[in-house]
Amino acid sequence: MAMRKVLVVDDSPTDLANIKSIVTETGCIVVTATDGKEAFEKAKTEKPDLIFMDIIMPDMDGYAACRLLANESATKDIPVIFVTSKKQKADRLWAQMQGGKAFVTKPYTADAIIDQLKAFL
Repeated sequence: MAMRKVLVVDDSPTDLANIKSIVTETGCIVVTATDGKEAFEKAKTEKPDLIFMDIIMPDMDGYAACRLLANESATKDIPVIFVTSKKQKADRLWAQMQGGKAFVTKPYTADAIIDQLKAFL
């Protein structure tokens, strides 16, 4: 199987490092970004197979980045999985409406991240 590439987006250095570590241990190549704007640019150049994205970030939040990705021909088919502290049913629904394919709530477990990797890769 070819090496899979995953983009991890979070403004929290701790969460970014934790998710990167979990995904790297599965044998995937990991690219990181710290806000939605950087995520959009990296998704266009790096062409990841999957994106784990926080919602609450400075400059451009995860919802806005997901909308941009969904409207760009080069990135519209990349699944976006939101990893967030937002837990309300409305948050999940809104994430889905923006193009998100799944939703993992913080605090997450390594298994929750790996389950999403397996589901989408």
